[in-house]
Amino acid sequence: MAKLYFYYASMNAGKSTILLQTDFNYRERGMETMLYTAGIHDRSGFGIIDSRIGITARANTFDPKTNIRAEIEAELAKRPLHCVLIDESQFLSREQVLQLASVCDELDVPVLAYGLRTDFQGNLFEGSATLLALADKLVELKAICECGRKATMNLRVDAEGRAVRSGAQTEIGGNDRYIAMCRRHFHERLREAEARQLPLQLAQTGRA
Repeated sequence: MAKLYFYYASMNAGKSTILLQTDFNYRERGMETMLYTAGIHDRSGFGIIDSRIGITARANTFDPKTNIRAEIEAELAKRPLHCVLIDESQFLSREQVLQLASVCDELDVPVLAYGLRTDFQGNLFEGSATLLALADKLVELKAICECGRKATMNLRVDAEGRAVRSGAQTEIGGNDRYIAMCRRHFHERLREAEARQLPLQLAQTGRA
């Protein structure tokens, strides 16, 4: 039976590179694939999966309203599919992850999802939480913190490189906006950001 895989990591772990290499391996053997990426991810253009080493590929896009199961079924009516690969899978909804599970269970097509586990505040994304709960196989990809330890967290920074503690969960960016860090240094940088904000908050309270 086909399986649902979730490859997760922090930023800069090479998730997209590995996805594109896997796609190449399938196609090199004459197998058919179908690629997806989040519609909001437009760092290199709409509907483009891009890696930090310069490899890119065109892909279908999904947003919260996309019925991925229906689109895959429509594609199967035109050609065989040996694998579906999903980039930026943290942006999937719970319903879409359930659709992908049904693609494996009922259509017998394996699905490989690649994405972040947590956001810049250390909270699970909806798609990642559901994949962690439902995937047949979980694979952690490794990134390295500036201290040399394994990086598991994603620190959002401002234009001056200072940690950002609040804001929207989704904000597309690269090395100028996010730094992969180990848990220890992630929390150290957040505490530094909190310490910088405290005098400002006190001053604003005093003026109220």
